[in-house]
Amino acid sequence: PYYVDINQNLFLEAYLHSSDPNLVLFLDTCVASPTPHNSTTVTYDIIRNGCARDPTYATYYSPYRHVLRFKFNAFQFIRYNPLVYLQCELVVCRAYDYSSRCYQGCVTRSKREASS
Repeated sequence: PYYVDINQNLFLEAYLHSSDPNLVLFLDTCVASPTPHNSTTVTYDIIRNGCARDPTYATYYSPYRHVLRFKFNAFQFIRYNPLVYLQCELVVCRAYDYSSRCYQGCVTRSKREASS
């Protein structure tokens, strides 16, 4: 566990351990939940499909493609439940493959059009 106060900035770093220098790391989704298994509980999106959902979310410069740095403000779900579990999904791509997910950035899903 990592202990922080409410509204305190929480700084995170993700690091890809690989000897291949031509890989890049991308943060696709990061959600918080009051339980360790968020598939059956209420979740809070910090970032979803590469799009920031939390107004306190910010990225920080990293001189390395295989290191991501970001922050957001700490919060709690319920007054009596001080625990928040964070689950993030990262994508690994080839550097300079501009058709890969890593270079698409924020992806919004468009609604399908109903045909007659």
